[in-house]
Amino acid sequence: METTTEKQKEESSAPQKFEVKIDHSLSMLDLLKLSFRVFRTKPTRTILTVLGMSVGIGTVVFLVSLGYGLQYILIGSLLTGEDSLMTLEASYPTESGKAINSAKMTEIRLNEGVDKISPVAEFSGEMSIEGGAPGIVPITRVVKSSYFKLAGVSPDLGEVFSEDTPGVVLSTQALKLLGLKPDQSIIGKEVTGKVSYPKPDETSEEVLVSKLQIRGIISDETEPPLAYIPYSSVSKEPTAFKSMLIKAKNVDAVLPLRDKLEKEGFLISAKVDLVNQAKKITNAITTVLLVFGTAALIVSAIGMFNTMIVGFLERIYEVGVMKSLGATDGDVQNLFLMESFMIGFLGGVMGIGIGMGGGALINFIMSTLSTNLGSKALTLFITPAWFAITTLILSSCIGLISGYWPSRNASKLSPREAFVRK
Repeated sequence: METTTEKQKEESSAPQKFEVKIDHSLSMLDLLKLSFRVFRTKPTRTILTVLGMSVGIGTVVFLVSLGYGLQYILIGSLLTGEDSLMTLEASYPTESGKAINSAKMTEIRLNEGVDKISPVAEFSGEMSIEGGAPGIVPITRVVKSSYFKLAGVSPDLGEVFSEDTPGVVLSTQALKLLGLKPDQSIIGKEVTGKVSYPKPDETSEEVLVSKLQIRGIISDETEPPLAYIPYSSVSKEPTAFKSMLIKAKNVDAVLPLRDKLEKEGFLISAKVDLVNQAKKITNAITTVLLVFGTAALIVSAIGMFNTMIVGFLERIYEVGVMKSLGATDGDVQNLFLMESFMIGFLGGVMGIGIGMGGGALINFIMSTLSTNLGSKALTLFITPAWFAITTLILSSCIGLISGYWPSRNASKLSPREAFVRK
């Protein structure tokens, strides 16, 4: 027992072996700190390189945002709700001499895929506002309140009329014909007038319109002079209709219903077709803009690649010193890659800021001008969040690609070769 105890004491008093760790690899934090050193040693060149990348990235963001803005404006003007997407507008060709009547609408309503029908009668009308001088409104549409939702028509000022609150909705051009300025003060004023129903003998019958309040104003300058009035406002309901809006029960029923109505001789206009065509056009425009932006980005990437090569040639002696102090090939390569990554990343951040900032400035100017002219605010540039994130990832990848060749060459240098080449 005593012998064993003495041995344990001798072992505990013996000097411990000194373990030397041979892992000299730099941590991510060390690489990050060292990569920012280039901003101190070569500030002008580095800042100009970042600026060059940001200009390329900013051009891409700016042009693609314009493409998405145009798509939003075009498709947004066509589609204002799910109901309008599932609605077909049916009318007979003018040369056919046919007119849509109540019996025909009842027949179509019995189709399995039809949800509801809203007839549209269109005549010439004469209106006056609160006893003022009467004026001719070339297009006066007698519609049901469901028309607005199915057609996707929404006033820019005020609201649409309903069965409980009848009224009239006028376009800007119609108000100008009546000698009035389209603004909020017009809402609520009373309108009286009459519409002319055509007869088979090519004469017309004048039908009075009861007093109505102006409920809404459509400020789109491209709309013709027109007025929307409800069925309840005319002393005699129309028996012939120019067209009808047919809402399908679901999106899948739209195309079969359209094919069936076309076989019956109707001309069909479907917003789903217009939306699909608009998407094709705007996608083509966005692609063209993206090509121009990519060309600017490639030029910036070439400039960054050149900067990284020059930086490598100037730092050959530094690479030799690092390796003499124990830096591994991986340390040297990772350091160069981290520097190029940071330049690409910062260029992406600045570029996205430049592109989105330029778009926001133009949006502000355009919205201010359109609002002062009595129209609604205009958003011409839209940058989706996913596109901004993708662009930032792309710019970082460009940085890594630009720094790969210089970093690979630097990692292969031996200390002796580095000092000799210096």
